[in-house]
Amino acid sequence: MLIRGWDRGAEAEWRQWLAAGRDFGTLAANGPEGPVLVPTHFLLDADAGEVLLHLAAPNPLFAAVRADPRVTLAVTDDYAFAPGRWRGAPYTPTSYYASVQFSCTAEPVDDPAGKAAILNRQLAHFQPEWPADRVEPGNAYWAQLTGVRALRLTVRKVRAKFKYDDKKPVELQGEVAERLAGRHAATGNPQDAGARAQLLRRMAARTDRPGRSSG
Repeated sequence: MLIRGWDRGAEAEWRQWLAAGRDFGTLAANGPEGPVLVPTHFLLDADAGEVLLHLAAPNPLFAAVRADPRVTLAVTDDYAFAPGRWRGAPYTPTSYYASVQFSCTAEPVDDPAGKAAILNRQLAHFQPEWPADRVEPGNAYWAQLTGVRALRLTVRKVRAKFKYDDKKPVELQGEVAERLAGRHAATGNPQDAGARAQLLRRMAARTDRPGRSSG
């Protein structure tokens, strides 16, 4: 992922973006026969520098992790296509999007107590309204532990990109935001609304910086 100086995401920015409910991504590993990509929910513990998740035991990702424990977890959202005519000369179209990529070292967790601990943290995060649904020795959840394997990902590096034309004048960003609103109203595409929200947030951050011009 190419990151320019003007679309690099700061740590506080990507943390807040992910904490707003973005806990589903694509986990990629280098398998013996090529890359293995797995869409999955995950639990990020940014302060501890780790990501927790579980997959079905037969998932081919585990064979890939045995060959190479270096994996990447990518989360992308708030994307939209921006026609060239919206963006001024030289009228080249582009994609708006936000993306956070975690470079990690993966450690499979196979012992029942370790798997239960990770699953219970996920359950507490994803379905807090049902605190009784936990993996405990002897209950129905515990009986199903043999069918899953857990993963602990130790984060080595985080790369974040918020690509919303920050290199363009803020006036043009404002015009694009209105065009996104109009297209959303016409088509109902929810991604236009998400992209517009990020564009306006980035635009406001630019104008709030002391001494920052709009050009």
